Amino acid sequence: MFTVKRIYEPASPDDGYRVLVDRLWPRGISKERAALDLWLKEVAPSTELRRWFHHDAAAEGEVFDEFRTRYEKELDGNPAVAELRRIGDEHPTVTLLVGARDPELDHGVVLKQYLEQHA
Repeated sequence: MFTVKRIYEPASPDDGYRVLVDRLWPRGISKERAALDLWLKEVAPSTELRRWFHHDAAAEGEVFDEFRTRYEKELDGNPAVAELRRIGDEHPTVTLLVGARDPELDHGVVLKQYLEQHA
């Protein structure tokens, strides 16, 4: 089971295996506070896609839909997805950690749904 959580929220035993899926280290978070098992930045959106998405402050509706489509295309050819699947097979709970203010409009939710739909 994959879940998505902001890295700024406290770590919990319910998180299971904790994977940071951002390309950049989140501001103000120490390694101790992050309590990571893995930083898999290779599964994050490309720098170009991230910049395009964050350029539009109102990342809802059509913009988020277009982001989802572009990011899923990147995931189709990304070998880091296989590593996440392997981790998911080995651990009952895997928490995908993101630095976004709104994890519902972020790549973490797209990644979680992608992993569940392409099992």
